[in-house]
Amino acid sequence: MILLKSAAEIAEMEKASRIVAEILAEVKTFIRPGVETRELDEVAEAGCRKRKVEPAFKGYRGYPASLCIAVNEEVVHGIPGPRKLKAGDIVSLDFGVRYNGFYGDAAVTVPVEEINPQAQLLLKATEESLYAAIDAMRVGARLSDLSHATQTAVERYGFSVIRQFVGHGIGRSLHEDPQIPNFGPPGRGPVLKAGMTFAIEPMTSAGSWQVKILPDGWTAVTQDGSLAAHFEHTVALTDKGVLILSRL
Repeated sequence: MILLKSAAEIAEMEKASRIVAEILAEVKTFIRPGVETRELDEVAEAGCRKRKVEPAFKGYRGYPASLCIAVNEEVVHGIPGPRKLKAGDIVSLDFGVRYNGFYGDAAVTVPVEEINPQAQLLLKATEESLYAAIDAMRVGARLSDLSHATQTAVERYGFSVIRQFVGHGIGRSLHEDPQIPNFGPPGRGPVLKAGMTFAIEPMTSAGSWQVKILPDGWTAVTQDGSLAAHFEHTVALTDKGVLILSRL
């Protein structure tokens, strides 16, 4: 069941989502060659303590950290640790918080200094696909219109949409109905209504869309070792259009 949110509830979600955006911005300033991924997690933790908010991911189904960090061929759910970033890496940061009973969730993929042209194009395509889905989100549209917009935007560049992971509803729970695939034909699924709140999150690959899970039970990587990228916003649909809650 898709839960519709009131204007007051959306306002609370915006507070949580803004905090997510602020902390992600802080983490980004620490990204440089030689930094260990666990140091980035410590920055996110400190941001939560400073703002007296609860990190959404830590302890969720046993996940051990506050920040999901995926480097290069890692798609999502990478566990922070001693891995040191190198110039030319791309790093996906996925982060959420719980504040006043509501969740915010967002992700961004950033370069470590100069990256190669293919990596630059992958980041551009993935971010564009996120905003293509947001542009397709309007009262009266169908849920799969978002999925189709994402896939179309990514494949225009010759890249692949990861199919094993999806966007989702969000609110008082981190994951609510509906699931939002990033591929598929338009015109299917529930009709979109004012009050719906989604975490839209395309994940892409420069090669195949197929992934595998590493022995840690969490980290998803591309099967062919190709680069992966991930962008996400928490958004709300209103009678006046879409609000991007997790944008500074």
